[in-house]
Amino acid sequence: MPHTSYPSSYYAASANPVPARPELQGEVETDVCVIGAGYTGLSTALFLLENGFKVTVLEAAKVGFGASGRNGGQIVNSYSRDIDVIERSVGAKQAKLLGDMAFEGGRIIRERIAKYNIQCDLKDGGVFAALSTKQMGHLESQKKLWERFGHTQLELMDAKRIREVVGTDSYVGGMLDMSGGHIHPLNLALGEAAAVESLGGVIHEQSPAVKIDRGANPVVHTPKGRVKAKFIVVAGNAYLGGLVPELASKSMPCGTQVITTEPLSADLAKSLLPTDYCVEDCNYLLDYYRLTGDNRLIFGGGVVYGARDPSNIEAIIRPKMLKVFPQLKDVKIDFAWTGNFLLTLSRLPQVGRIGDNIYYSQGCSGHGVTYTHLAGKLLAEVLRGQAERFDAFATLPHYPFPGGRMFQVPFSAIGAWYYTMRDKLGI
Repeated sequence: MPHTSYPSSYYAASANPVPARPELQGEVETDVCVIGAGYTGLSTALFLLENGFKVTVLEAAKVGFGASGRNGGQIVNSYSRDIDVIERSVGAKQAKLLGDMAFEGGRIIRERIAKYNIQCDLKDGGVFAALSTKQMGHLESQKKLWERFGHTQLELMDAKRIREVVGTDSYVGGMLDMSGGHIHPLNLALGEAAAVESLGGVIHEQSPAVKIDRGANPVVHTPKGRVKAKFIVVAGNAYLGGLVPELASKSMPCGTQVITTEPLSADLAKSLLPTDYCVEDCNYLLDYYRLTGDNRLIFGGGVVYGARDPSNIEAIIRPKMLKVFPQLKDVKIDFAWTGNFLLTLSRLPQVGRIGDNIYYSQGCSGHGVTYTHLAGKLLAEVLRGQAERFDAFATLPHYPFPGGRMFQVPFSAIGAWYYTMRDKLGI
């Protein structure tokens, strides 16, 4: 079987040292087999191990190979659809449960970093940047909404104030969330994997799950081995493939593109982001950016439906970067890559159980850094017999994309075009 390495990216080039993790060979028994060593799988494994479970993690490539090791590295609270949208869909009681959890993922990340001494360049502070008065009005409403659920580390910013934290004239205002922030995402995943192993968990890399024998005593097969478990947690997200067919019809892999500049001078870096906060704008297809620990600018955006890799990522993203920061026109781009996330029609996570012993969480819809850490806690809770918070997500309605898999990409692209035009026209 060929060895799958990390794709070329700034994160892979600056990753902390890691031990060799051999592929699975032969048969092992465990309490819980977790499929996928991204944030969802690692968070689940950690919570389970902390509660006395025996855990084996299977990873098709390397820890953090997928979205967990390629994303923008931003700690953004809530979900891809906010609590008011959820409330209109499912009612006040269920929305209250979900709203109370909307800011928990970021706290879990910080707790993990502190408890296990994870070196991942954690910085506090995230900005939502408004490009129009309409978007600013949305942020004003969002602040009131989040404060209803006890989230008070928020500051609305007018045009003058936002220029103090973002060195551009692009925005009419924004909102600062001091419980947001940014990290080196691959190093966070690698640190969490080390924490899993410190508690006796076992991670097998280069060990894709190729078949699941369902039933009272489930078995997960890999090319050279198998895991007999009491429970299985499916945490493959956009990289799951067809392993669990009933999950594929209600979700679609999508790609987002990221570039990273050469190291910037200290003065130039400080002129772009004087307070070192991360930023995302409020468009439907949003742009996002931040500084790294070594003073590079990471800038991402765009969506490719169906998760194919564009031939020239820099040509797509560099113009977006220069629109915000024209002063970077002579700066060299050192890295460019694509990472896949899993989109659902509702843009809310899909959580549930299959039979009595297979559990899953997927479909963060581009909002996964914080949610996946919460998901791990919920999956561990339900395996311990505490189902209320898990069920609040599991009972959310989800639907297949219209027309099945053949029409997922065109319908989604048409919808994205519609909302992009609305953003451009300010309506």
